[in-house]
Amino acid sequence: MIKRFIYSQKVAPYVFVFPFVAIFLVFWVYPLLSSFGMSFQHVTLGQEAEWTGMDNYQKLMGDGVFLKSIGNSALYMVLTLVILIPFPMLLAVLINNKWMWGREFFKSAFFFPALTSVVVAGTIFRLMFGEMEGSLINSVLGVFGIEPVKFLKGHLTGFVALLALATWRWTGVNILYFLSGLKNIPEEYYEAASIDGASAFQKFMRITMPLLKPTTIYVLTISIYAGLAMFIESLMLWNGNNSPKNIGLTIVGYLYRQGIEKNNLGYAAAVGIVLLAVTMIINLTQLAFSGMFKKED
Repeated sequence: MIKRFIYSQKVAPYVFVFPFVAIFLVFWVYPLLSSFGMSFQHVTLGQEAEWTGMDNYQKLMGDGVFLKSIGNSALYMVLTLVILIPFPMLLAVLINNKWMWGREFFKSAFFFPALTSVVVAGTIFRLMFGEMEGSLINSVLGVFGIEPVKFLKGHLTGFVALLALATWRWTGVNILYFLSGLKNIPEEYYEAASIDGASAFQKFMRITMPLLKPTTIYVLTISIYAGLAMFIESLMLWNGNNSPKNIGLTIVGYLYRQGIEKNNLGYAAAVGIVLLAVTMIINLTQLAFSGMFKKED
């Protein structure tokens, strides 16, 4: 009876799906619901939770540091989208070209930074962009007669360091995404375009770009999430969660500050819920505009 039940074709699909459903419920749905409930309470370790209603959310709207962290995360997200979508796409097209030599080498070289620990990478970039004359970037600037710059103490220069780290780490990953999309474009399309006298630019605009749309939307979606959820890079670049005048503070960094450093778990939960809502709104909006929710005829 038990053997017949296990090998039943009706039961088997549910058996295979059950681990995913269980993990999803335990590690995503339950924490989300718990955080949502905590966001309406004053919760600190060692004390009984106190219901406060909308107080945490009202406090957030008037919290200048929180609003600055949102601005920093939004700016970082936009700038990484501007850099880490078009340039990896162009590099992928170049590497995918049949006349390109050493393509496997370039794939490995671009992807290698993603294998590096973000802790190690952040430490290295902190030393590179240090304010001492002997730091790498200031040494290069010194060759051109430029005085040493305190990169990590200014908002603009700090973001230059952050974006340099992000570009170095994630360009190769996005290149591989676009390369996988390019592999699904039939070569016959390009051959037909060549016969019709299309230039390389016309092929890119009329064939490559439209057929890479699913890959581009995927990269855009995960990049939006990654930009808003960035934390470790900032933490390592400024060697802590307290950058000068909060120039490197992100939403997740502010959540960490409130929940872990200040033991204000209810307020931190409200920050997390706002972050989730902002991320969902942005991603669902861009998916709607890209036509992902439209039914195909």
